[in-house]
Amino acid sequence: MRVRKAGERDERRGLAPGTPVATGPCRSPRAPACGGFSLVEILVALVVFAALAAITWGALGQVVRVRGELAAQQDRFAAVVRAMGDLERDLRQSVSRPLRGHQGELLPAVAGRNDRVELSRIGFASPRAEPRSHVERVGYAVDAGELVRERWPVLDRAAGSTPERRRLLEGTAALHLRYLGDGGQWHEQWPPREARPGQLPRAIEWRLVTSDFGELRRVVLLPSSLPARAAEAGATAGIPVAPVGIGVP
Repeated sequence: MRVRKAGERDERRGLAPGTPVATGPCRSPRAPACGGFSLVEILVALVVFAALAAITWGALGQVVRVRGELAAQQDRFAAVVRAMGDLERDLRQSVSRPLRGHQGELLPAVAGRNDRVELSRIGFASPRAEPRSHVERVGYAVDAGELVRERWPVLDRAAGSTPERRRLLEGTAALHLRYLGDGGQWHEQWPPREARPGQLPRAIEWRLVTSDFGELRRVVLLPSSLPARAAEAGATAGIPVAPVGIGVP
């Protein structure tokens, strides 16, 4: 076995002994100097990276904005649905229960104008089985651009009885109401002169004007007695007629 002497390989390459020789991809003397990227290459890479980062940041910002707007619209829609549900539920649960006012005057079961309504509703539950009525007095009106629900702590009011106010919906421009009587005529106020204090309208139409969803309209059927003609016809035929409620679809 022959052992090569030091510098023998360099002599075959035509190099003086001890001359440093590059290895790897830069072994050829004619190859350009190896030592990393040039300044131009680094600048080009930085420009490309900055452009990609700007595009990505813009797209991400757009996604965040759209998500925020969708969340705000979803919250607004949920608030509108809750307010409409509260109003419709109270109207459907109205009951023929007149009450006494602050001065002892008799107040009708439903006292309404074309811009506000006040009524007695059933369903005031007592989880602790307290000895009190399950009927409460509530009212709806628009105050300072907000739909407000009022609730009285007692039915027959004392001198200092004041309602508790709860704001249901912001951005409300107006609340319009109409009341359907037994004769099939709509009234701007309730009760009419010929109605009894405990008489309920057959239906209430309300229109809620909002700043973003426009006008929302709903007709709610109320529990009420049969029309007078039907009651007279039943009595004539010998059929006992008792007050019943109008079915709600």
